[in-house]
Amino acid sequence: MLSDALTAFGQVFSPVLRSILWKAVALAIALLVVLGIGLNLLLGWAVDLPTHPWLETTIAVMAGLGIVFGMLYLVPAVSSLVAGLFLDDVAEAVERSSYPGDAPGMAQPVARAIGYSIRFFLLVLAVNLAALLLLLVPGVNLVIFFLANAYLLSREYFELAAMRFASPAEARALRQQNAVTVFFAGFLIAPLLMVPILNLITPVYGTAFMVHLHKRLAARSGRARYIEA
Repeated sequence: MLSDALTAFGQVFSPVLRSILWKAVALAIALLVVLGIGLNLLLGWAVDLPTHPWLETTIAVMAGLGIVFGMLYLVPAVSSLVAGLFLDDVAEAVERSSYPGDAPGMAQPVARAIGYSIRFFLLVLAVNLAALLLLLVPGVNLVIFFLANAYLLSREYFELAAMRFASPAEARALRQQNAVTVFFAGFLIAPLLMVPILNLITPVYGTAFMVHLHKRLAARSGRARYIEA
């Protein structure tokens, strides 16, 4: 598993994935900016104290700092959306580079890919907003943030990678058969979310990592047909 993660991390910055990485990072930044502006406008509308401008300014500054900190909790949700949009590009590049002798996977139908991405985006967003609400409980919110994202992102990236070779039901079944392995693989993805700037590579890295992991688990589970069919 560790070798899969190291291989994927190296490929993120290699010519194999570099062009896709820049597009994914640019889209993630754009989405985060839009979300930040939206939250700022919402807070500006909610905090309107014309008779106490000093208090309004203080609240605005504190809210601004809160938004900046809160963006950390939005990165996983944005990553899940970006991953769905760029998964096939990343997976195809990794498969072609690392597994040239295997038949490549098939891209998901556009409607299914968009629907799957939106569903996971909303799920990850809800979980991370819940973790953000626990901000006043020192330590607990970070533990929940880490564990929840390790589970959700590993599950999402693995199933998306597997669905290039199988139906959604078969991909889910393969993940469930290797639930512990896939979950622990999430511990090699989630730490990136804690590092500003570096967390923007999460969609590309997580997808590449799960492509390698899926190849290995599919073969080990007697599902080599995913690779050879």
